[in-house]
Amino acid sequence: MIVRRRAVPALLAAAALLLAAGCSGSGSGAPAGAASSPAGMSSPASPSGSATAEATPPAKGTVKVLRTVATGLDTPWGLAPLPDGGSLLVASRDRATITLVDARTGRKTLLGEVPGVSPQGEGGLLGIALSPDYASDRMIYAYFTSASDNRIVRMLYDPKKPAGEQLGAPDTVFKGIPKGFIHNGGRIAFGPDGMLYVGTGESGQRGLSRDKESLGGKILRLTPEGEPAPGNPFPDSPVYSYGHRNVQGLAWDDKQRLFASEFGQDTWDELNAIAPGGDYGWPEAEGRSDDPGFRDPLVQWHTDDASPSGIAVAEGSVWMAGLKGKRLWRIPLKGTEASAEPQAFLTGEYGRLRTVVAAGGGKLWVTTSNTDGRGDPKDGDDRVLELQVS
Repeated sequence: MIVRRRAVPALLAAAALLLAAGCSGSGSGAPAGAASSPAGMSSPASPSGSATAEATPPAKGTVKVLRTVATGLDTPWGLAPLPDGGSLLVASRDRATITLVDARTGRKTLLGEVPGVSPQGEGGLLGIALSPDYASDRMIYAYFTSASDNRIVRMLYDPKKPAGEQLGAPDTVFKGIPKGFIHNGGRIAFGPDGMLYVGTGESGQRGLSRDKESLGGKILRLTPEGEPAPGNPFPDSPVYSYGHRNVQGLAWDDKQRLFASEFGQDTWDELNAIAPGGDYGWPEAEGRSDDPGFRDPLVQWHTDDASPSGIAVAEGSVWMAGLKGKRLWRIPLKGTEASAEPQAFLTGEYGRLRTVVAAGGGKLWVTTSNTDGRGDPKDGDDRVLELQVS
């Protein structure tokens, strides 16, 4: 069952930005299993003609760890900076809590526990995002696994209340996303058009991904009230793109183009440029495909080198966290193509990396994910890092 709220009229005009938010070029058509680079990653496709006029970042970049912002976090998953520039909200997958982190001092304050969360396997309290009108409505959106499904709620954040009681009762704006022990997706983000984009997984049921009537294995596009967003590619449907296995990273470049990271199975993980109505091939294709009906990834990695979760765009590149790969990937962009071979940073230094958020000024916030049952926690895990990148 899908819960939908009345669309906000003021947002209807934002539909004009739809094509700009996902105007990727066509797939490369390179065969799956193409020769890979020494790093275990396939070579990027040639830049498309539409991107040739765009400036490109240097082929090689840099990463400097400025500091550890906070330590002692339990299964951090969602991360949302507040507008004050010095505070971060961190969602704990397994504890179902949201914690305020003072990024200047590292002090942690519990806002409260989100009721109705049913943590199990890869499910629990996952992505969080601030309302586009946060300055006036103080609403936090959250994606979580309940006893019956994955759903999206919103809650009032009232900093005047005592610690532990600062989250209001959750209001469900969308539900019915398939849940599973694995592949629950979970990333949510408001796009430049003011709409809510949602990365879902196929919950281990491979047939859901290319079924446009299912919410599993998709990127969804909703109004803040939970309605299918105006201008979506399929009439009266929240589905924006399909044929995905497990989407956990969403980010836009400065031209309002949407990129998404996706877990492969045994062969190829992917970074994709998202086109409205695009079919990304799973389960018929993993990585690049000979089938012209499927959209090919910008870049694909062997799963040991990536297992990607969060992404962010900064300094002209996509920055992608690797869980199993235990590294941060830099993918320099030229339009919707990779302009040079991706670079890996922090390999093995901090363990599994989960979420990446742009902090402005060439800086990133990055969370580790070593307390999630698959990592090897060290003293201080899990943590938030501040990086300077170029």
